[in-house]
Amino acid sequence: MHRISPRPVLMASLLLATLVNPILAQTTLSPTILASNQADSAKGGPLDLGKMWTFDNPPKEYFSQTYNFKPDDKWFDEARLASLRFADYCSASFVSANGLVMTNHHCARESGTNVTRRGEDLNATGFYAKTLAEERKVDGLFVDQLVKIDDITKQVQDAMNGAGSEQAQLQAREQAFTTIKQEYNSKPGWQGLELQTITFYNGGRYSIYGFKRYTDVRLVFMPELQLGFFGGDYDNFTYPRYALDCSFFRVYDNGKPLQTTHFFKFNPNGIHDGEPIFVIGNPGHTERLKTVAELEFDRDLQVPSTIQLLQNRSAILQAYNATAKSDSILNEIFSYENSLKAYSGQLAGLRDPELLARKAYFEQQFQMAAKAKNLPADQLKTWDELAANTAQLRSLFRDANYLAPSERIMGELLTFANVLTQFGELLTSRPQDAESARSLLVSPEITSLQLEEGYLAAHLAEAQTGLGNNDPYVRAALGNPDGTLRTPKEAAAYLIKTTKLRDPAFIKELATRPGAIAASDDPMLVLARIGFPRYVTAARQARQISQRQEVLRGQLGRMLYNVYGPAVPPDATFSLRINDGVVKSYDYNGTKAPIITTFAGLYDRNYSFANKAPWNLPARWKNPPLELLKQPMCFISTNDIIGGNSGSPMINKNREAVGLAFDGNMESLPGEFIFVPESNRTISVHTGGIIAAMRYMYKADRLINELIGTTSAGAATKVSSKK
Repeated sequence: MHRISPRPVLMASLLLATLVNPILAQTTLSPTILASNQADSAKGGPLDLGKMWTFDNPPKEYFSQTYNFKPDDKWFDEARLASLRFADYCSASFVSANGLVMTNHHCARESGTNVTRRGEDLNATGFYAKTLAEERKVDGLFVDQLVKIDDITKQVQDAMNGAGSEQAQLQAREQAFTTIKQEYNSKPGWQGLELQTITFYNGGRYSIYGFKRYTDVRLVFMPELQLGFFGGDYDNFTYPRYALDCSFFRVYDNGKPLQTTHFFKFNPNGIHDGEPIFVIGNPGHTERLKTVAELEFDRDLQVPSTIQLLQNRSAILQAYNATAKSDSILNEIFSYENSLKAYSGQLAGLRDPELLARKAYFEQQFQMAAKAKNLPADQLKTWDELAANTAQLRSLFRDANYLAPSERIMGELLTFANVLTQFGELLTSRPQDAESARSLLVSPEITSLQLEEGYLAAHLAEAQTGLGNNDPYVRAALGNPDGTLRTPKEAAAYLIKTTKLRDPAFIKELATRPGAIAASDDPMLVLARIGFPRYVTAARQARQISQRQEVLRGQLGRMLYNVYGPAVPPDATFSLRINDGVVKSYDYNGTKAPIITTFAGLYDRNYSFANKAPWNLPARWKNPPLELLKQPMCFISTNDIIGGNSGSPMINKNREAVGLAFDGNMESLPGEFIFVPESNRTISVHTGGIIAAMRYMYKADRLINELIGTTSAGAATKVSSKK
């Protein structure tokens, strides 16, 4: 979502952090102070950590100061109860009194596949149940409604404070979670709920959430894949956007549609320039509390390595699927390409000196504020300790990363060679443990030599880049007898052709004699014997350091809460949040983005690309009525979302659904580590666009009537001119 042109760091802005700032004397920052601090966006400030507010501490004062909007407890309670978590990967909401649930098409895609019947292709045709009887139950699908919240910070932190080492503290925390859940299982009002412990501020605060889980969930409406994912990966994380990324399900209770008073009524005309707007959903993961040292580690090593891996694996699968034509492989490619674009945008942000300068400025502000509050001296060392640990992780990264065994990283045969190497060590040193692991020694069944060779060649190329040509592992993998080096592709072909690891008899013979695996000249085992011990040593050390980092981040989180309180929201943890923004344009590519796109733009894009994939349209959409072209399709706002927010309802101050969040723009991709509202935009499907598609293309009168109480084709779907 984000690429900012790098600019030289203004050192003056960093030096300003050393001056006395009146906000540092505050115990808990007020919304007014936060807003004034954020005004100079070149410097950064507390709200660089974002606006993913929790329902534990609703931002009443902030909303009042920012929007002159004063929601009461009931407003927040109703907003929470109308919102849902869709399975364990998306967000959703109730949008009718009859248990109708709205989420994204890309969240529903798997469910649509699960209810497809013989002879059907719901990706190609879409799905609409004209009657209740036609709604299809999705086995295994559930939605969770957050009904209870309790603060358990003291119990958890007391348990950790009484432990010793970092590992002991983390174990004490897990035991505390278990004990607390057992206690709440029998607590009045909590019985029968799905319980989850939630970590905020990396351990600065803890809560327990109780969810009412609904397991009878049925598909009601899903557009064709070409509408839900129009433009494919090319248009992913971009705006202007034209995608009908919506789907509808229904929750049933005792075999009948759930009757609920907690839902967001549809408002097809509710988008106006500058209007305050709120997203409620379950943002998955952010790391905005990371220190600059940790972000530099991500910038220099972790994220570039991840991008390289994603690029290579996607290319391998695309080459394979050119002939295989597998839907499951295609979905895997979509996932890789989505992640690749997201990580690439994140890396662009990490490499932007201005954004890192903002993080450095806030870090210095935070340190000064912590000192001003006279926090314990050992806590004030947290930044230095995090930096020292991160330096150690840098030294371990190459062996822990490039030698890690995994079928999707190095292929099945070399991964199996690593397993055999470990078994051989057990057989010699701990025979009793080896016997219990013997059942795992099954020769890999290679279903595709093309994929196997592709994964191995990619791994060898990555190892060559990361470790260097003179590394013993690389020399063993690529070396010819004359000392020259094969290409990774040549070496992969040679290793697969020469190894005997596909022969069960060979495996059985090796596994019966101690020392046989260590003495074998099989080229895969030779390579594993060099790489595996290095990986184990580095991974063990990295795990110990990571445990230390986790405890230190918790300490940092406690300090953050001590200094700023709930006026600064915690990182995303796939827990329910509400965030605020406004409908607002932004400048991009030398021009200005419209706040709303229309169906006319969908057809313009389709015709501009001569109806070629991924901008082609299904037959149903070939001859649209003129009235459809005028209708709104998508819109943008300044809300703060991340993965997991997919399917989140976009509501106005009246708690009416005015949109459905499904993506961010390129400029939002650094949102993993920093929130920059100047150009960060959330992209949503317009509720008016959903109604228009149902009316003009799907003839879904039953749903229209349920959502807005009318099936007339009048003003209900027209964009209001009111400002």
